[in-house]
Amino acid sequence: MNLFRHRPSGLPARLPALVLLCAAVGCSSADDSASAAVPRPATKAAKLCRNLDEALPSKVDGRGRRDPEPASALTAGWGDPAIILRCGVERPPKMVDPKVAQGQDADAVAGGVNGVDWLMEKREGGGYRFTTAGRLAYVEVSVPEGTDSSSVLIDLAPAIKKAIPEGIAD
Repeated sequence: MNLFRHRPSGLPARLPALVLLCAAVGCSSADDSASAAVPRPATKAAKLCRNLDEALPSKVDGRGRRDPEPASALTAGWGDPAIILRCGVERPPKMVDPKVAQGQDADAVAGGVNGVDWLMEKREGGGYRFTTAGRLAYVEVSVPEGTDSSSVLIDLAPAIKKAIPEGIAD
């Protein structure tokens, strides 16, 4: 009686070794690119966001474009750590908070850069989140800690002014 079984020499026999190898070296179908939740705006805002995607610069704050996963015309990214833009987001609750409008909320400040108005919010983990105000679609830009936020907003302003008209978003 033979206690040892003969294994076939094809891929099924090698599969356990391949799984172990991938676990050891970190095989993955995705690279180390950033990720961003894709917004779900109404049809009108989605069209404006697609126009914005076509108008966005190839570099922001000197960083090359490197879009987050999953790929979408509603999201864009630059550099590593990534500056992330999401178009068609919901209006932030702090945007209608009277304390922000009066400058009393230290974590959220309203202001403008090159003709685009923004709500700036300090993020819990560091860095800032900026959301456009007075435009027909809300555009959110997350800026990592240590990044020159003013440079980012200056670089993005022409594309936003071109693609997202002034007005009140739905």
